[in-house]
Amino acid sequence: MIPHTITADLVKKYTDIRQYSEKICAPLEIEDYVVQPIVDVSPPKWHLGHTTWFFETFILIPNFPDYKVFDAQYNFVFNSYYETIGTRVIRTDRGNLSRPSVSDIYRYRKYVDQQMEIFLQSEFMTETVESLLELGLNHEQQHQELLITDIKYILGHNPLFPAYINDGKTEKHNFEDRKMIEFSEGIYEIGFMDNGFCFDNELGRHKVYLNDFEIASQLVTNKEYLEFMEDGGYQNFKYWHAEGWDWVKQNAAKSPLYWHMIDGKWMNYTLNGLQEVDLHAAACHINFYEASAFASWKGMRLPTEEEWEAASEHFEWGSRWEWTNSAYLPYPGFKKEAGAVGEYNGKFMVNQMVLRGASEATPNGHSRNTYRNFFQTNLKWQFTGIRLAQ
Repeated sequence: MIPHTITADLVKKYTDIRQYSEKICAPLEIEDYVVQPIVDVSPPKWHLGHTTWFFETFILIPNFPDYKVFDAQYNFVFNSYYETIGTRVIRTDRGNLSRPSVSDIYRYRKYVDQQMEIFLQSEFMTETVESLLELGLNHEQQHQELLITDIKYILGHNPLFPAYINDGKTEKHNFEDRKMIEFSEGIYEIGFMDNGFCFDNELGRHKVYLNDFEIASQLVTNKEYLEFMEDGGYQNFKYWHAEGWDWVKQNAAKSPLYWHMIDGKWMNYTLNGLQEVDLHAAACHINFYEASAFASWKGMRLPTEEEWEAASEHFEWGSRWEWTNSAYLPYPGFKKEAGAVGEYNGKFMVNQMVLRGASEATPNGHSRNTYRNFFQTNLKWQFTGIRLAQ
């Protein structure tokens, strides 16, 4: 049994995180919950259902005797990619699910949350289950960031450019006073080493040898990226990887995601609606191809993930996910866990690049300098930016 005081803290933590997902969705109209413009963007109601399914499937069903499943069909609807758990709706079809309704999913969340609260205070809540609960809560926080990212894509591709929020707040930026921070060659230790939570892909702390390198103290700004655009950056193949140049031509790429030339001005869709591009803000919604091309144009490069982590205590990070020049691969000694949980990270370690840091959409308490995010090279709907190295 887990002590009562710890149990109370777990219940509060569970409740707070679960409520934040619903708070994110509070500004939405009912129609916004169902839209899926592209395969990478899931409807908000699917996120709400999937994160609930995680707790029902991995905690309540195997560990809470006499638990009654809310709806047996939901395993097919809300399973994301777990082959161990069974068949599922094809990812591209998530937007075709008019049922279960939004109200059904909120009832589902309420039911599971009530059962979880009882479970967390019962004799069946053991220390073994606690680690799985922590994974589930971090999983929900990952989806909270995806919720914000996907909502922005949904609303940002509506021809009316509706604002998600309209709080009138403006960010204060200080990305222009940039210097290069020097690091000497030597042996550095990389990987998670703490008593708190981390994902399995962060484990296996190990030593790496790094040559002399320099890394920028600040991110690349919109002003700098606009200079790249105006200098023909999207028209000159010499800055691009061959695959990136193919992407430019196939997509007629010419700017970051959400930038629109309107009446001779570059406008940018933000969560507050359509606004003139803030030249002092950090460039955002850049894919790996663009980040690499910009670095090449500047006569520099992207940092490796090892360089980024070794240097991370010497600069501010957290407003953008930062592309690195490192492929997403396992650390030495990495092992997949048994069962469905082992599918969480390991099977994605191919054809993806690592991003480090966090973003303005990352929930509080869900970032650390060992966190290894990863995406395909063409994707730019996340809050991604550029830090230079040489």
